[in-house]
Amino acid sequence: MKKLLLGDEAIAQGALDAGLSGVYAYPGTPSTEITEYIQQSTLAKERGVHSRWSTNEKTAMEAALGMSFMGKRALVCMKHVGLNVCADPFVNSGMTGVNGGVVVLVADDPSMHSSQDEQDSRFYGKFAMIPTFEPSNQQEAYDMMAAAFDYSEKQCLPVLMRVTTRMAHSRAVVELADTPRNQNALNYDAKAANWVLLPANAKKRNVIVTTQQEQLETDACNSAYNIYIEGHDHSLGILASGIGFNYVNECFPQGSPYPILKISQYPLPKKLVRRLMDECEQVLIVEEGQPFIEDMVRGVADLSNVHGKLDGVLPRTGELTPDVVGEALKKIKNVELPSTQTFAPCEIVVPRPPALCQGCGHRDVYAALNEVLREYDNPRVFGDIGCYTLGFLPPFRAIHSCVDMGASITMAKGAADAGQWPAVAIIGDSTFTHSGMTGLLDAINENANITVIISDNLTTGMTGGQDSAGTNKFEAICRGLGLNDEHLKVVVPLPKNMPEITQIIRDEINYQGVSVIIPRRECMQTLQRHLKQKKAK
Repeated sequence: MKKLLLGDEAIAQGALDAGLSGVYAYPGTPSTEITEYIQQSTLAKERGVHSRWSTNEKTAMEAALGMSFMGKRALVCMKHVGLNVCADPFVNSGMTGVNGGVVVLVADDPSMHSSQDEQDSRFYGKFAMIPTFEPSNQQEAYDMMAAAFDYSEKQCLPVLMRVTTRMAHSRAVVELADTPRNQNALNYDAKAANWVLLPANAKKRNVIVTTQQEQLETDACNSAYNIYIEGHDHSLGILASGIGFNYVNECFPQGSPYPILKISQYPLPKKLVRRLMDECEQVLIVEEGQPFIEDMVRGVADLSNVHGKLDGVLPRTGELTPDVVGEALKKIKNVELPSTQTFAPCEIVVPRPPALCQGCGHRDVYAALNEVLREYDNPRVFGDIGCYTLGFLPPFRAIHSCVDMGASITMAKGAADAGQWPAVAIIGDSTFTHSGMTGLLDAINENANITVIISDNLTTGMTGGQDSAGTNKFEAICRGLGLNDEHLKVVVPLPKNMPEITQIIRDEINYQGVSVIIPRRECMQTLQRHLKQKKAK
C-alpha cells in the first residue's frame, strides 16, 4: 500500500509497523506531528499504544527506558533543544543499554524557523557512543524505523535518529509494509547490573560500550543506508549525508558524473570515506546542520582538497537547498547545473511579522503589565518559550530576555539576588510544568523578591494546542511548593478586568517576597476549535 506522508508521518507509521508499544514526547516543532499521527492512528488505538504527551523531554526519555526495561519497543520524540533537556537520561542510556528497542527521534531546525539555535544532534550521538541514523527521504525514514528498532535490540543500545525541518515537513509517496510487526511481549531479561549505574556496574558497562564502537563502525560501513555510488569523473567526489543527498541528486537529474558517498548511518564509516578521498582529487561534503562530518574528515590537518562549510564553499548557517549545493559545485568545478526556478519577492506583498492572535489573553496580560511597570525605574521582565515570547515585539516590547524553557523564573531570581527590583518572570502554563517548577521552588526557598506570572491559556498553544500537563493544577502546585497563599492570585485577562489586574500586579510587585499571578483564559485557537466541535455535535 502507498500513502502520501509527511516525513514526520512516515516516521510515525514506520514505528507503528515496527511493533511500537509507546511513544513519549513533548511537543516541539518540527517533531510534533509524529506523536499526533500516532494519537490519531487506528492501529495504535487497536493495539493500545501509549501516546499521551509527557511533561518534558527528560520524563519522556525516562518513561521510554522503563518501557524498554520491560522488553517493549519505545519511541522518544523531540526537537533538537529538547535533547538538551533529556541529556542526562539520554547519555546514560548508552551505559544502561536497552532490553526492548528504543529510538530517540530528534528533529533539528536549521535556519531556526521556530528555535533558539541551529544545534546539530549528531554530536550527541557521538558523545553518548550510540549509533545514529539519518534518513535522506520519506521512504527511507519509514524503512529506517524498523531497521533502527531491530539494530537497537541487536546491539542492546538506543538508536538516535536525526531529521531536519525539510524532511519532517515535506511530503512524498511512501510504500508501506503489508503487515505490521507484532508488539514485543513482556520479558524480564533486563539485568539489574546493567541498569543500576553504581560506579562498579557503570565501569563494566563503559568498557563494553567502548569496545562496541568498532563493531558499530563496521556495521556502518556495511549498512544498506551508506552507499558508494560510482562515477566516471574522479576529479571530484561528493560526500552527502541525510537530506543533503537529495539536494545533490537534484543537481544531477541525469545522474552524477562524480562518485558520491551517501551517509545515513553513524559512526562515520571511515573505510568508505578513505576510499572516496583516495579515489578523488577533491571532495565536497554536503551535510545539513553543522560541519560534523567535515570536522572529522579534516581532523587536525588543513586539507585544501576538502570543501564544505569550513572553507566557505557552503554556507555555515541556515538551511541547504539544491541551488545552494549547485552554487558550491560551480565554485569548485565551474560547471553549469540545472537549478530550481527562483522568483523575486512580490513588491505588493506586505511583510507579516509574527504576532499574538487578536483576542489572545497574553495581549491583556502584557497591556496590564506595561501599564504598571511605567510606575517603576528600570523594571526588568524575564520571558520564556511560548507564544507569549512575541511580547518582545511591537506593540508591547514587554520582555527583556528569553533563553530556554523555564529560564524566566530562575533568571528573575538571579536578577533579584543581584539587587534588581522589580524583577518579573512571565511563563506559560505548559512551560511552567516543563521546566519552571524547580525554579519557583528555589525562589520560594530563599523568599526571592520576584513576581511570577504564569499566563495560563489551558493548552500548549505554540505547537498547535496539545494538552498541557498542569491544566487545573497550578494553584495546587504552587501551594505544594510552599508559596504563601496570600500571594497566589488568579485573574481573568479581559479588558473589562484591567483595573483589577493592574492593581494585583502592583500589589504583588510591592510585596517583598515571592508572589505568583495566574491570568487564565483559553487560547483563542483551541476555543474556536472546541466551539466548532460542540456545534458539530
